[in-house]
Amino acid sequence: MRPAPAEIVRTLVAGRLPALVHLAQRPGPFHVRHVTDADGRVLLLVPVHSDLAAALPLGRGSDVAVALDVLDLPPAAGAPSLGRAWVSGWAAALHADAARRAALDFAEVDPTGDLLDVGTRFRLYRFEVAEARLERPDGLLRVDPVAYAEAEPDPLHPVETELLAELAVRHGREMAAYVRRQLGLVESGPDGPPRVVRVDRYGLLVSLGGPGARRRARLAFPGPVADHRELARLLHPMLCHHRPARVSPPPTA
Repeated sequence: MRPAPAEIVRTLVAGRLPALVHLAQRPGPFHVRHVTDADGRVLLLVPVHSDLAAALPLGRGSDVAVALDVLDLPPAAGAPSLGRAWVSGWAAALHADAARRAALDFAEVDPTGDLLDVGTRFRLYRFEVAEARLERPDGLLRVDPVAYAEAEPDPLHPVETELLAELAVRHGREMAAYVRRQLGLVESGPDGPPRVVRVDRYGLLVSLGGPGARRRARLAFPGPVADHRELARLLHPMLCHHRPARVSPPPTA
């Protein structure tokens, strides 16, 4: 198994990566801080005194067509990008109780102190995703908005960089041995041992060689993992498979 396109788009636009927003018939694009709520709706946190705020409508009942543009940042040298996500809809300003509820939703992903100034120094805008696309080197894929809304962001994506660093630094030898066993490799290639370059809830992506290597393989987990703790429990027996048993010193007379 591997992430479906709808899951990848939900993961990329969740709010952990930098984003640009494009407005219909307006100059731009604009840098924007954003998250998505539990239903996949996009929340934009906009400074009151900014070019983006001047371009967005403020009145109740008014909205503007917007597109959010998020590019994946590979977490390690030689890791491929997941692609570029585009989601679009009609953004409207939130006021009073709606703004307060949206601030709580925003804080679930990004608990920034600027949310305390919503209504004074900042405004919140929201839009439901009417169109979603995933851009990859092999082309542009349209994602059904219903499938997007029903998908969940990958729980490992926010900590992927840290997970890969830990696997490389603390478990590099054991992980390389595990990958070789799984792929039936007798020994490492001329460019070095296999390296894990991406991890998601469904499995590991392995590069067979150095940072510039093109050969890759995917190792699937028995089932999707729920979080990094479940991943640690899953990987522990794999990494400890060939560790020598600890021998106690003989008793002294």
